[in-house]
Amino acid sequence: MRKQLPFPFLFLVLFFLCNKTSAQVAPAPPLKVDNITSILEKGGQFTSFIRLLKATKVADQLNSQLSIPNPNDGLTIFAPSDNAFSSLKPGTLNSLSDREKLQLVQFHILPTLMSTSQFQTASNPLRTQAGDVKGGNFPLNVITSGNQVNITTGVVNATVANTVYSDRRIAVYQVDQVLLPLQIFGPTPAPAPAPAPEKDVPVSTPKASTGNANANSAGATSLKLHPMAVVSFGFALLGSIFWSQL
Repeated sequence: MRKQLPFPFLFLVLFFLCNKTSAQVAPAPPLKVDNITSILEKGGQFTSFIRLLKATKVADQLNSQLSIPNPNDGLTIFAPSDNAFSSLKPGTLNSLSDREKLQLVQFHILPTLMSTSQFQTASNPLRTQAGDVKGGNFPLNVITSGNQVNITTGVVNATVANTVYSDRRIAVYQVDQVLLPLQIFGPTPAPAPAPAPEKDVPVSTPKASTGNANANSAGATSLKLHPMAVVSFGFALLGSIFWSQL
């Protein structure tokens, strides 16, 4: 007589096979990535920076990069708070051209993902999206002291206040000052001095040659002797007339 398997045992085998099959077929859930605007909005104090990101179209660029399934380098963003923008001189942003506003925003973005621990060993100057640091146009340097991270631009010194958001694609850090790049806000170079006016050089009068002086002297002598010759000629003529009548 054949032995029948207990019902509970069959149930466990079927349950195990079903779970194994479903685990193999079901796709991995997609990684949910917030866009940069929603990240900053959740921070609650980045209204001015969000406005700049949108006005310069940098927000669209960042969101496009975040949508890549497997980014190579990631992004690091230094986000100035609204208080940081309030501390700027009145009219600072309005005085900038559209290109300068774009460079200002890009200066707050590193094209690599950096954790707080990586700032300890970072090589200065850091490369930003604003331009080539080799030319000295947009230098951004990090200085660490214990757990404190400071950023210097050549114009301002800022402090990383806290981490707003961080995952394997992007890290957003709050900074207490707007990072003003040296290229835009540095001291204006002094104009080159005007060339000194040329001094008038006196024109020397050429001296008369010795030959010309002698010739002039001889001519003057001949003019002085000419009247005497006339008088002598007159006496000689009268004398010849007188003697011819004798």
